[in-house]
Parts: sequence; C-alpha cells; structure tokens
Amino acid sequence: MYNILFAQHILPYIRQNVIILCGFEPMGNLQGPELTVGRVVSLLLGAAVITTLFLLRGYNDNNDEPQTEEQPKEVFVLSPYDDIFKEYADSVFDWKLLAAIAYVESGFDTLKVSRAGASGLMQVMPVTYRYMIARLDIKDSDSVSTRLNVYAAVQQLSDMNRQFSFISDGERLNYVLASYNCGHSHVFDAMRIARSEGINRYRWSNIEEVIRRMNLEETYLDTVNCKFGKFNGDETIRYVRKVRRKYREYCRRDSLFNSVNSGA
Repeated sequence: MYNILFAQHILPYIRQNVIILCGFEPMGNLQGPELTVGRVVSLLLGAAVITTLFLLRGYNDNNDEPQTEEQPKEVFVLSPYDDIFKEYADSVFDWKLLAAIAYVESGFDTLKVSRAGASGLMQVMPVTYRYMIARLDIKDSDSVSTRLNVYAAVQQLSDMNRQFSFISDGERLNYVLASYNCGHSHVFDAMRIARSEGINRYRWSNIEEVIRRMNLEETYLDTVNCKFGKFNGDETIRYVRKVRRKYREYCRRDSLFNSVNSGA
C-alpha cells in the first residue's frame, strides 16, 4: 500500500516543491513576504509528513518480511515416562534399558498388578518397594507413585549389579535381568550347579541350560548346590531375551532418529 501511495502522490509532491524552493519555477500568484513565508512553512510541514510516511513505509516493509520462528527441537520418545527413566538412568542402566524393562514388565501400565503382587510400571514387589523407598526416608511407604516405583526398581537393579560384579560387563546384564525376574537366589543356585558340573558359570548361555533343568528331580534334589529348591526357569529365560531384544530395538530406533535429525 505504501509503495503505491509513495509513487502516485508523495514523489510528485516532493519533485514539485523542491523545484519551487530551489527557485527553478516561479510561485505563480504567490507573491509578497507573508505568502512566501507561509508557503515555506507549508512545505516544511509537508516534509514532516513525508518523513513520517517514509518511517511508516520502512516499518511496514520490515513487518511484511516473513519471521523465521525457531522450531522446537524434536525429541525421541518411547513412552510417557521417558523423563522419569532419564532421571534415574546412569552409566550402567541406560534410560532405554529401563524403558525396555518397563515395557516387558507392564507394557507401560502403571496400574498393573501381577498375581504375585508386583505392581506398577516396573512391577516391583511390595516388600521391595517399601525397603527401597525407606532409603529416601519416606514415611508413607504404601503411597502410589510411578516415580518411586522406578526409583525402587533402579535401586534393586543396582544392588543386583553389585552382587554380580565378578561377572564380565558383556555377560553381567543377563544375570541382573534374570535376578530381577526370579530373584538372585535361583540364579546363584544355577551357578553353583554349573560349577559342580564343571561348567563355566560365568557364561550366561551355560546358566540358561542349567536353569532349564532346575525343575527336574535330578537337579533340584541336589540340596547342596540347589539350596532354594525346585524352579521352573523357562519364564526367566524368556524374560531376559525379551528385555534384551526390546533394548536393542530401542537403541536402533534412537540411533536412526538421531541420524535423521542431525542431517547425516
């Protein structure tokens, strides 16, 4: 709009009055000092108007330019609870691993309760939950909290990781996950049985084979090594595999997301 106004009206006005003021064109019937002064005042007022219009024109030109808004950074999302997983993750338990455990345990259902009484996102047993959050000096240990449920699970996983510190880094996670599923007692039973049979107990594939036999009399009646009795370990073996498979999937998805969004 201002471009049209400037070209059609303002520019001719400027041209005409600059010629008059500079003496290149007579003022016609405007004679005498009063009229000359009046005309000069009029021209000065016109100049002020023109200056104002110039400023308005520049302001509108700037406003007409498209504004580049900073787009919000995209974030890789696995669940509604990613922030909690990230809060309690550390160098041992990556937040994607915690998410994988939660997915296998509860399908991200914070209200799920198992037949054994395990509850929440991470399916923590009530006694474990109360014991773990006692470390935070929280009086109401029966309160329902997804954040505390994850905290209790991570504390339990960390304790198990320390218990199996003698296992190599590449193998240890299997022992920790198995213990989280069935309790460390049965895992230590399997390791004792493996040692008594001359089997390498520090390799998870060997322990898997022993666990499969712990529901057979010939195995669980060995009370010296199988101190905690009969155990059907098929579910535990499947559990470890499910969590590790889901964790690998999450890592691949995270890597792909970062690759796409970094422009690589």
